[in-house]
Amino acid sequence: MDRHKIVVLDGYTENPGDLSWDPIKEFGDLTVYDRTSYTESDLIAERIGDADIAIINKTPISAATIDNCPDLKAIFVLATGYNVVDAAYARSRGIDLINVPTYGTHIVSQYAVGLLMEICSHYGHHDREVKAGRWQDNIDWCFWDYPMMELAGKTAGIIGLGRIGKATAKILRALEMRVLANDSHRSDEGAVLAEYVSLDELLAQSDVIFLHCPLFPETEGIVCRDNIAKMKDGVILINNSRGPLVIEQDLADALKSGKVYAAAVDVVSQEPINADSPLLTAPNCIITPHISWAAREARQRIMDITADNIRAWDAGEPVNVVNK
Repeated sequence: MDRHKIVVLDGYTENPGDLSWDPIKEFGDLTVYDRTSYTESDLIAERIGDADIAIINKTPISAATIDNCPDLKAIFVLATGYNVVDAAYARSRGIDLINVPTYGTHIVSQYAVGLLMEICSHYGHHDREVKAGRWQDNIDWCFWDYPMMELAGKTAGIIGLGRIGKATAKILRALEMRVLANDSHRSDEGAVLAEYVSLDELLAQSDVIFLHCPLFPETEGIVCRDNIAKMKDGVILINNSRGPLVIEQDLADALKSGKVYAAAVDVVSQEPINADSPLLTAPNCIITPHISWAAREARQRIMDITADNIRAWDAGEPVNVVNK
């Protein structure tokens, strides 16, 4: 095995201190930076220097950075998405771009259904109200500030029935919900878990809609004014896939009008969220800071798969190369 010079440019999100970088150290001299830059910066190329392996999460690697790092041979992404890298230019320079295609299937689906549960029962709100003294001072033996909602018998629609969509469907079926799905790629496994329908049928029939589709040109803005109009009155929307799937002003308007009863999003179009995002002031909108994936178990999986990716690449048999 060759010894490599390896630099991690933004390691903190993957490993804030509860994991070990030892699986990566096996391959050579390792330098880890918690953060470098999330926008184009000369510091990125400076820190890569003469390393032949760069490991990133959201630090951008542009054509200009690649030109300034002539020793770079491979870029490993501590995630599935790799849009921060100029993949085509990296290929033209003989640089492999390698990702982690799957690591968080179960935690992301668990999180999606957890967001729905919070909307249905408002656990956090009632916990805060009890601790503020409202229960002990209440004349009745219980109280609630929101309508409680039972999911059994209701219809859930999943846009994108890939690995995560299928895992979510399994949970929803256990809750005795009817499950619809819209996906351009149908499978026998998917047909067991959900009823494939057109997008318009899913929008019209679903009480709850989950976004589990990738961000492609054809899915960008799929939740927009026109498609919201096709939804049931009082629909619930869950998005912990990609922020640009939603036109945020259109969703905020629908929440204000009551067309959409509630929404829960773990992703937004600009991250970190802009202070003027319309979702911040929209009623019945839960926003969490892109943490669906962040369970320790999932992050350990990222670390282990990245080490396996480096091992295969070093052996001349690279896997998970996304810019072939």
